[in-house]
Amino acid sequence: MADDRTTIFITGKNLTPEQLMVLGKGGAIIKLSGDALSSVKRSKKVIDDILEDVNKVIYGVNTGFGELKSEVIPRDKLCELQENLIRSHASGVGEPLSPQKTRMLMAIRINVLARGNSGISVETLERFIDAFNASCLSYVPEKGTVGACGDLAPLAHLSLGMMGEGDMWNPDTQQFGEAKEVLESHGLKAIELGPKEGLSLINGAQLITAIGTLALEKAKAISRQADVVAAITLDVFQGTDAAFDADIHAARPHAGQVKVARRFRSLINSEVFPSEIFEHYESHKKVQDNYSLRCIPQALDYLAIGIHEIANMSERRINRMCNRNYTPDEIPAFLVKDSGLNSGFMIAHCTAAALVSENKVLTHPSSVDSISTSAGSEDHVSMGGFSARKALTVVEHVEQVIAIELLAACQGLEFLKPYKTTKPLQTVYDLVRTVAKPWDKDRFMAPDINAVTKLLQEEKVWACVEPYIQHYNKTMG
Repeated sequence: MADDRTTIFITGKNLTPEQLMVLGKGGAIIKLSGDALSSVKRSKKVIDDILEDVNKVIYGVNTGFGELKSEVIPRDKLCELQENLIRSHASGVGEPLSPQKTRMLMAIRINVLARGNSGISVETLERFIDAFNASCLSYVPEKGTVGACGDLAPLAHLSLGMMGEGDMWNPDTQQFGEAKEVLESHGLKAIELGPKEGLSLINGAQLITAIGTLALEKAKAISRQADVVAAITLDVFQGTDAAFDADIHAARPHAGQVKVARRFRSLINSEVFPSEIFEHYESHKKVQDNYSLRCIPQALDYLAIGIHEIANMSERRINRMCNRNYTPDEIPAFLVKDSGLNSGFMIAHCTAAALVSENKVLTHPSSVDSISTSAGSEDHVSMGGFSARKALTVVEHVEQVIAIELLAACQGLEFLKPYKTTKPLQTVYDLVRTVAKPWDKDRFMAPDINAVTKLLQEEKVWACVEPYIQHYNKTMG
């Protein structure tokens, strides 16, 4: 049966984060470019030539590994050496990576091998590509790497499944099964390792790169959508637009802040997209809003710390929307009628606060907690794998906090009717109402939070407003 998915040609040199995200979602297949094929063949010949000299000792080709590097291995044991390397290093623990993360891990490893610097054979590489395209994915535990000499344990698990050992994701059953059976049932062949190939397969930081890329791309998506949600919250509070004035931001040397402020101007009240709420409540007469509303534009620092701050400020806005001391007169306590009989968003705010509190711990840099491994030969390690996993967890928490704010902001708009917000923000409100109806009284809230989180993860909120932002920018120059 023909595969109608997009084909991405792997050169080993120009795989982009955007392409990697597509590959992670299973939206494209991989093929090796002609240049990459030639590079891989040349690299393999280097290893073959080295093996012709029976007296030559090369680390990882005919020696042990790590602290055992001085042990010379007999020629007839070189393939067994590589197989043993994979088996012994496949010692990770924890839950398996999701299919998306494993596809990303596998795609990056294929890309690295395609550069032609590792000595891998074309046959081995093509078997990896065939398995990737079939979504037959090795069972890879998420924990076990310290980032020394790369993500050894995760990459060993990736390779172990390709050897027909351990477990493998079966795309037909959507479950893990024995790797040998999964490969055979899809007409795929297990790899047979030659000299150095085991080392070539596991010596790299692809887990860190895969999860780090996923965290980065999700962070970019939620950060711009967080601006949209905050703009709705600003209207709920009948806030002023003064803090987003172009001249104010032009006076400060922060490109990201200038960009975010312009994004806000394209969404809140303007001559292009007027807001009935802004005009009716004479928001322009307000002198100043609180920090969580007027200091929304930020430039990012380190990923986890920077993206956490978005949720930190979002939680403060949720708190203010729930607190009768801060909301406009039209909005009842905890955003629900008959407060007292109904609790409204009381515990949804607690959930947001709990997530933000967890993030404060997760943003502690893992790199400051290095530990010596491999009998002291790796005396300072990066802990990059944990750093990437923490960053992704922080981003996922941010998505959930922003979802709660979006639900709260849309609920706030209910009490300002018949007046409407701007056209772009109204489209976001309409989108939310396709998955979560207004609260007239208390109901099971978790499904609504999950549904709106999914809208953000799929970037549907951004898709709503992007055409309006483009129109604003074209109109205003």
